[in-house]
Amino acid sequence: MYAIAKVIIALGAFIAPSVAFSGDMTYYAPGLGACGLTNTESEAVVAMSPSQDGNCGRTINISYNGKTASATVVDKCPGCAGDSIDVSPAVFEQLESLDAGRVQVTWEYA
Repeated sequence: MYAIAKVIIALGAFIAPSVAFSGDMTYYAPGLGACGLTNTESEAVVAMSPSQDGNCGRTINISYNGKTASATVVDKCPGCAGDSIDVSPAVFEQLESLDAGRVQVTWEYA
């Protein structure tokens, strides 16, 4: 039975590749989030749109203009449409100047 489980797990990784999402990325001032944690602007955190509900604690990798940053899901972003995300200033600044305010990114679950 153990060998069968290993094969099923291996096939699952092969059959279900990572899915990339795309949407707007904005930034916000984190505090007490929907996942029950209190975070600060210097932490690598993200708030997800309602379409990505139920992902507290998961890590995402965000790509923009040849750069990549990682962030942990700690909050919901009710104002975010579709696959858009709202990140802490620390994450936003890894990819673009805060002056940009809003940029188009791709992201995926790590």
